[in-house]
Amino acid sequence: MPDHDHSYRLLFSHPVMVADLIRGFVHEDWVAQVDFTTLERVNQSFVTDNLLDREDDIIWRVRWRGSWLYVYLLLEFQSTNDRFMAVRMLTYVGLLYQELVRGDQVTDEDTLPPVLPLVLYNGDRPWRAPTSMAELIETVPGGLEHYRPTLNYLLLDEGALDEHDLPSVRNLAAALFRLERSRGPGDLRAVITALADWLAAPEQTGLRRAFTVWIKRVLLPRRVPGAEIPEVTDLEEVNTMLSEREIDWSRDWREQGLAEGRKEGEAALLVRQMERRFGALDEATRQRIAEADAETLLLWGENILTAECVEEVFHQ
Repeated sequence: MPDHDHSYRLLFSHPVMVADLIRGFVHEDWVAQVDFTTLERVNQSFVTDNLLDREDDIIWRVRWRGSWLYVYLLLEFQSTNDRFMAVRMLTYVGLLYQELVRGDQVTDEDTLPPVLPLVLYNGDRPWRAPTSMAELIETVPGGLEHYRPTLNYLLLDEGALDEHDLPSVRNLAAALFRLERSRGPGDLRAVITALADWLAAPEQTGLRRAFTVWIKRVLLPRRVPGAEIPEVTDLEEVNTMLSEREIDWSRDWREQGLAEGRKEGEAALLVRQMERRFGALDEATRQRIAEADAETLLLWGENILTAECVEEVFHQ
């Protein structure tokens, strides 16, 4: 599992992170009736290895109005959208229900517990895939539409969140997203200072360590590629390191941002040029262009001058 995926999974293995994610980003009335003190991970005693083997899935349960409510959290870090995510979620929720029945968690007299299917997306491109099964199934006249599955999932697209979407009060999930969106060492230090204060209690040592590991192994290498990052074991040490390197890293951070901006501009220009010559491009072609490096975009920009079709643009 890549470091980014593993680190996120580790962060959301802590109940307070899941509680803050739901409190801060699920704006529905039922949340007020949840007893977050009862949050617990669904483990081997509830479902088989077949359901828990997927490394990007985390399943929690919590008391809601005296009964269990399940949260199926799927972490999605691919750079491209999964158009059929709703199909995946329908399958996973169905498997969860199946395992609850098999494990005698639900009797013949019981109704099935509610499930919140939640996709946390961290990809570079905006999420455009349907969030409902109904959108993926062709409508058939004559009554057949009554049998169409209608599962919906809640999407949290980190890249699409604006500052006003993030809770201003203490919220650990929002702090994580702010770290992702930081524009320089100064932004990082402000969030880390707050985290160090929020996670000062001894019982929060594990989560404090998880944030430290994620910042060192994932966030900083992505922000300042090639920089030597010293060993740090605590958020306070991370803040000290950022303070000592703020001037140099701010410059590197800014230059990387400019480079990424130029690449995005080149990709957008190529899309416009191709659509003027060949008509609207499908999503797969747009994604291919968005994922290309600067040198490849330059080559494709030259190819468009002589290409007779879309595929000739991509000729190497």
